[in-house]
Amino acid sequence: MALASDAPQGGFRLSMLIYDTRFRAITIQIVALVLFISALSWLYSNLAANLALKGRPLSFDFLWTRAGYDLAQTPIPYTNDDTHFRAAMVGLANTLILAFFGCIFATIVGVIVGVLRLSKNWLIARLMTVYVEIFRNVPLLLWILIIFVPIGELTPSPKAFQITEEMAATGTPPEASMILFGTVAVTNRGTYIPWPHLANAPGGMITFAIIVAVLAGSFFANWRLIARASAIQEATGVRPTTWWQSLVVLFLPIIVVLWAMGFYLDIPQPPTRFNFEGGFLIFHPFTALLIALTLYTGAFIAEIVRAGILAVSRGQTEAAYALGLRPNRTMKLVILPQALRVIIPPLISQYLNLTKNTSLGIAVSYLDLRGTLGGITLNQTGREVESMLLMMLIYLAISLTISSFMNLYNKSVQLKER
Repeated sequence: MALASDAPQGGFRLSMLIYDTRFRAITIQIVALVLFISALSWLYSNLAANLALKGRPLSFDFLWTRAGYDLAQTPIPYTNDDTHFRAAMVGLANTLILAFFGCIFATIVGVIVGVLRLSKNWLIARLMTVYVEIFRNVPLLLWILIIFVPIGELTPSPKAFQITEEMAATGTPPEASMILFGTVAVTNRGTYIPWPHLANAPGGMITFAIIVAVLAGSFFANWRLIARASAIQEATGVRPTTWWQSLVVLFLPIIVVLWAMGFYLDIPQPPTRFNFEGGFLIFHPFTALLIALTLYTGAFIAEIVRAGILAVSRGQTEAAYALGLRPNRTMKLVILPQALRVIIPPLISQYLNLTKNTSLGIAVSYLDLRGTLGGITLNQTGREVESMLLMMLIYLAISLTISSFMNLYNKSVQLKER
């Protein structure tokens, strides 16, 4: 009996693109891709034609004109004489910084709360439940405003930290004092923190490349160290002690490099007149957004972690206890590694949501990508369509990048079939 997947008799025929199972899937994908590209091309040409009829042809030349506006928090050098493109890059950097730290802190909060929700301590479990339900059921925008207003209204002004000569002579303390051993000051203008400096660094991208190379080498060496310890454990049943070697490999190289570059912390000093000197100022919009995004997204991640832990068979825990493992080591070595297979896929969605939710920063004047390219630049240039298209493409690229890296990690923790 001849099948459609059998070797072709008499050479290739066009009908095989439809009826032969070896080519049908490829044919369908090519047709779908052509239709998708055609639809995008039609939409773009239709948009360009309609804009041209209104005397506003589609153009991105506005990106290279002078921006003319100042930005408060600039992780990369910027002045109001720079272009709108430079301002958009500052906004993109602010978005990425907020998303990066938000994902890290939200994951930490979510894992801790998710584990504590399963605690046998009734009070702790109920408190974690209250936290999750409150933050999950109130809109994020309200949390941002609720956190932002007290930070600005209830914190002292920089003048309250001032120590005059008369106060120093009489031993009178200032109205407000710095925290964390006198290194951090929380004021109504923002939070002043110590900032690292390199006195002997080569500068520019060379310094950045050196630090990245050292960190990458340290992580690779630590990965090889752990892999070797795992191989010895599989061969002998005894795992060698590697924690101190990991600490040396991870921290000693970067400490040596930073010491050679003259690393020191610039600690903010109390104002002599109007403002603090030295250090780095973190504005309250960033702080409020980071806290709100962390607590809000952490509540969702906590439920994901709880569901992942409950998805692991109870027999795994009982087997670990039978082997003499304590509850904390059972959770770390047995339960969480298996729960990751359930946790990672929905966790990717939470990271994407957090990254896109940074656009709510416009409510508290945090000038991220939405506030610069989709806010001030859009209003000054009148290029709504171009600005929106660029924002969509940038957010799409960020989301696809996060998804790609998290999917790679998801594959590494999936159960390997033999």
